[in-house]
Amino acid sequence: MSSEEQQARTELHAWQQQMQRPPSLLNRFARRVQIRLNALLPERVHQTITAAIKQMVRGVLFGSKYITGKPLADASFAQREAAVRSHIRNYRTMATAEGAVTGAGGFLLGLADFPLLLSLKLKLLFDTAARYGYDVHDYTERLYLLHVFQLAFSSQHARNETYRRLADWDTYRLTLPLDPNEFDWRTFQQEYRDYIDLAKMAQLVPVIGAAVGAVANYKLMEQLGDTAINCYRMRHFAAEEARQLPQ
Repeated sequence: MSSEEQQARTELHAWQQQMQRPPSLLNRFARRVQIRLNALLPERVHQTITAAIKQMVRGVLFGSKYITGKPLADASFAQREAAVRSHIRNYRTMATAEGAVTGAGGFLLGLADFPLLLSLKLKLLFDTAARYGYDVHDYTERLYLLHVFQLAFSSQHARNETYRRLADWDTYRLTLPLDPNEFDWRTFQQEYRDYIDLAKMAQLVPVIGAAVGAVANYKLMEQLGDTAINCYRMRHFAAEEARQLPQ
């Protein structure tokens, strides 16, 4: 095993421990508060938000496959990791600039940040998958990306369940619905919205909006990149261990 793989295994183990932690007292309190706040919203509002996010995500999810390069073939693990980190830095820079511009532009331009940032995040995931050698033309690979996204931007309670699915993906993928409409879009949008609400609402405040938008987008993109790297490391090492088992 190379030194890069040893370091990656160490980082992966620490990340896996974090993903499996039970919700803390603060996590449980925040979740109860968010559930109560969501309960105050009329059902029609929830349905509208769910439909809007569903269409945005599906548009990127089923469109990005046509503008994503072929899976990186015949590359070492270290080369794949270097390529992924390089493109994450590029996306992080774009997201930071986009957050600063929309944050400085006032309320209406600040609202435009949501779909722009969402598109950048999903495109980052497509490119990460390709660099680790996975073909996003495969429908289940695109659903895998949605689960990675959900893992990055969920409460600890939902994160535990999503992590378990990703950790046993080869088995779980056999249970996936063939129809994208059967995906749990309501939970997806609600967890994502709850996760980023505070930071993104502050972005709409005059004067500080640009700085808040830049920092928030930087951190959100960093969070997604780190989650994606470790999810694909998990698959890489699981595949390596499977190959070493006696036939």
